[in-house]
Amino acid sequence: MELDTIASISTPMGEGAIGIVRLSGVHAIEIADKLYSGKQKLAEVQTHTINYGHIIDPETNEVIEEVMVSVLRAPKTFTRENIIEINCHGGILTINRVLELTMTHGARMAEPGEFTKRAFLNGRIDLSQAEAVMDFIRSKTDRASKVAMNQIEGRLSDMIKRQRQSILEILAQVEVNIDYPEYDDVEDATTEFLLKQAQQIKGEINKLLDTGTQGKIMREGLSTVIVGKPNVGKSSMLNNLIQDNKAIVTEVAGTTRDTLEEYVNVRGVPLRLVDTAGIRDTEDIVERIGVERSRKALSEADLILFVLNYNEPLTHEDKQLYEVIKNEDAIVIINKMDLEQNLDLGEVHEMIGETPLIETSMLKQEGIDELEIQIRDLFFGGDVQNQDMTYVSNSRHISLLKQARNAIQDAIDAAESGVPMDMVQIDLTRTWEILGEIIGESASDELIDQLFSQFCLGK
Repeated sequence: MELDTIASISTPMGEGAIGIVRLSGVHAIEIADKLYSGKQKLAEVQTHTINYGHIIDPETNEVIEEVMVSVLRAPKTFTRENIIEINCHGGILTINRVLELTMTHGARMAEPGEFTKRAFLNGRIDLSQAEAVMDFIRSKTDRASKVAMNQIEGRLSDMIKRQRQSILEILAQVEVNIDYPEYDDVEDATTEFLLKQAQQIKGEINKLLDTGTQGKIMREGLSTVIVGKPNVGKSSMLNNLIQDNKAIVTEVAGTTRDTLEEYVNVRGVPLRLVDTAGIRDTEDIVERIGVERSRKALSEADLILFVLNYNEPLTHEDKQLYEVIKNEDAIVIINKMDLEQNLDLGEVHEMIGETPLIETSMLKQEGIDELEIQIRDLFFGGDVQNQDMTYVSNSRHISLLKQARNAIQDAIDAAESGVPMDMVQIDLTRTWEILGEIIGESASDELIDQLFSQFCLGK
């Protein structure tokens, strides 16, 4: 079935050096030619060329834009369809007029993610590669973008396809056993082959799942909340980690009235860093709302940085707050080491037990390196693994891999228990289908539509 031609603005809205209107479909070049005036018709130029000219309103002959138009003919394009990219000056008004003209003359507005969806539907990429495109756009660190790029290039897809092929080989062997049940040696050989191959497949799935924690952190960032009483240096810590003065720092307790959120790259680990209002009982209505938001952020955090003041003794509030976080992944930070000691360190060690502790002076920028190393060690065992590894970073993929592992384990248990091979075949087929969902081989239309709806327009 021939798909219609779609169009959208593919650059961020707002003023910029250039703005791009992208078209994809059988009639993309034909539609662009209705608007384009240059030395040659676009239908006559070579593929994968960029051409200077103007966009003209055919009805009024008004010159709308001076443009460079890229012409890319199917099938060697991202969507495997004809693609036109009209490079305009970055004015909001004119780029919108160019888009409107393309739709007036035969294109329709693309849905979110529809260009990438067409690449998937036309066999250019599979579903895991399509999802990696969005991961690449949203990546917050070099490592995260490298993980996404590896998936775009098909590393995860290739591994999944190999495992599915291995399952097909097992199923073919099982069919032999079903067709020739009278031969005991066939049954024994089939069982032995099945168990060996199935254990190997399970091992490969486990290897992928082992990368899931690191991959998910690289993809989504580590939700990190800075907590403590008012005026212990939380905002100074945020500013030091992001190397910017985003948070207001004063000597007045309760200055931070709401949660502040920033992304920061710490030793290759992306942190979604949240500076919270100091948690304390207060009569100030605005501050009380901030404290409640702080408590909510605390409940959703992957990592908690609990800050104490070297210049103040440990209080009942400090102890109460530590009780809330003591079973979570946390690092205790004693700040303001440049001031006079009024904090009993022995009492602190007794309270926190084995929880990691770092001493800092945000004023003198001391202890930041040690804190960054401790964060990396806590979640990556001291080593952010090789960038060339195949990581699983998508929650959907992780969930499906766990289901596939359970299904292959059911097949192994059934074979070891002497269950008839046609019953074992059911679990093997289920494993094959679950793995197929990762790359889109057996995904429902509803799932595909839902995934692509999360993309931005023009991608």
